Amino acid sequence: MWITSSLDTILTPTAVALGNFDGLHRGHQQVIQPILSVQPQIDSRQPTEMLLANPVAQLTRDRFPLDSNLGESEFGYSTVVTFHPHPQEFFTGQPKKLLTPLDEKAEWLKRMGVKQLVLLPFDQQMAALSPVEFVEKILIQKLQPNYISVGIDFHFGKKRAGTVKDLEKIAGNYGIKVETVPLYLCENGERISSSEIRTSLEQGAISRANQLLGRSYHVVGSVVQGQQLGRTIGFPTANLQLPTEKFLPRYGVYAVKVSETGMKSLTETGNDANFDLVNHPGVMNIGCRPTVAGQNITVEVHLLDWSGDLYGKTLNVSLEQFLRPEQKFTSLDALKTQIKADCLQAKEILYPM
Repeated sequence: MWITSSLDTILTPTAVALGNFDGLHRGHQQVIQPILSVQPQIDSRQPTEMLLANPVAQLTRDRFPLDSNLGESEFGYSTVVTFHPHPQEFFTGQPKKLLTPLDEKAEWLKRMGVKQLVLLPFDQQMAALSPVEFVEKILIQKLQPNYISVGIDFHFGKKRAGTVKDLEKIAGNYGIKVETVPLYLCENGERISSSEIRTSLEQGAISRANQLLGRSYHVVGSVVQGQQLGRTIGFPTANLQLPTEKFLPRYGVYAVKVSETGMKSLTETGNDANFDLVNHPGVMNIGCRPTVAGQNITVEVHLLDWSGDLYGKTLNVSLEQFLRPEQKFTSLDALKTQIKADCLQAKEILYPM
């Protein structure tokens, strides 16, 4: 997949899906699917490799050479166009916690079959564009779209004054087809939105969040050195360093599945069981560890029935079920007893008999 934050390095012509797409939930997927010439099912396993090791400002053609199989659909390169930073972050001046930070978003889009991701720098100049100026100066001149797909509630231009009707009219003057995708509802009739997913995660309602997403909610981070307290009580944990902008769910303990990203196949590495870390059951704790007077928020995962060295590895953790809120125990022995119970409960959830 080709990724660019420069208006001068966009592959054209394009078939465009427009939106912020934080979370890439089932509703977002409906907006993106029309631009794909082939509509594969999303692979909900862990991403094989994170794409963006450098800040957006460093994205260049040299950093991301074209894939040899990158091709055009009937309407052009399937292209997702989004803003970076998130407009809300620009207007409030406050960092916005994201369901899918840029690395994750890029990887999921690649798995969907999207050929190009365009990150429009959202600054004062971009914010000041009228709806007509945005369509003509950005979409028409720079992206050269033959087809545009948007959600029915999409707004654009200065003060979000532009509506999908405006987009249809302006783009229609240039002979460009605009597909307006209606709201996508859950099986129970509930509207799917990023804000609803955030609310569910804040409540620890993981099953509901995963239903809205269409996959398990993931956290991806590198394993760093911790205090190794878990090792002293028989439950070694991998301390994860996550992107600072990653949205964290309710503090507490979760049943999870853990995979290592960027892994080679076993045929390349030999039959090393310790390396075969794909959807491995585990228990994850998110919080401040009040039993040991912790001050900082940590994300730690214990892998069930597994041993090995994970330092420096990147782990992808899918949250399957909320087990209990974080709590302070009277002693380390009491904590150890509870962790044993957590592990047993996680096994029953992840691998029911």
